[in-house]
Amino acid sequence: MSSRTGRSSAGGVLRSQVEAFVPRSEREVESKRRMLSELSRLDQPFDQAADEVHVTGSALVVGRRGLVLHRHRRLGIWLQPGGHIEAGEGPAQAALREAAEETGIEVAHPPGGPRLVHIDVHEAYAGHVHLDTRYLLIGADHDPAPAVGESQDVRWFSPAEAAAVADPGLIDALDRLWAGPVPGEGITPG
Repeated sequence: MSSRTGRSSAGGVLRSQVEAFVPRSEREVESKRRMLSELSRLDQPFDQAADEVHVTGSALVVGRRGLVLHRHRRLGIWLQPGGHIEAGEGPAQAALREAAEETGIEVAHPPGGPRLVHIDVHEAYAGHVHLDTRYLLIGADHDPAPAVGESQDVRWFSPAEAAAVADPGLIDALDRLWAGPVPGEGITPG
C-alpha cells in the first residue's frame, strides 16, 4: 500500500496539507521542513510502533466559551487534546477521537470537513518525536467531562488565559485561531 515513493492515500493527503501550510514563525518553518522530510522517509508515518518519529493528531477545540485545554498527566502542562493515531485512522480522525476522550465534550469538524490549522514537530520524550497535526474542531457548549483514565484537569480558556498557559509549541496555533486570515482562523469566542 505504501512505498518510499508512493505513500498511502492518507499520507498523500497529509503531505499535500503540510505543503500548503504557510508558516509564520521560525518554529513553524522548521516544523514544516522536518515534517515534509520525515513524511518522505517514513514508510508508515501514522504507526507509532514503526518508528520513534511518527504523526500524531491533535485538536484545537473552540466554541462560544473559548478554547479547551487539558493539563497533561505526565508533563504537567496545559495542552490541546491529541495523541497517537490508531490503526485505520488518519490524523483528522485521531484528533476527533482524542478530543472526545480527553475532554468529554461533543466535538465535530467544521462544516466542509477536517481543517488542518497548525503543525508542530516536537520531542515528546527522549527520542520519541511527534509530527503533530492540529485540526480545528467545534466543541459543544458544555463543561468538560473526560473519560476515566484521562486527565480530569480540563477546562475552557479565554484567548488571553490560553496564551498565558500555552507552551511554545502552542502559541503560534493560538495566534492563528484568534487572528486569521486563513480560512478557519479568526474564531471569536462568544
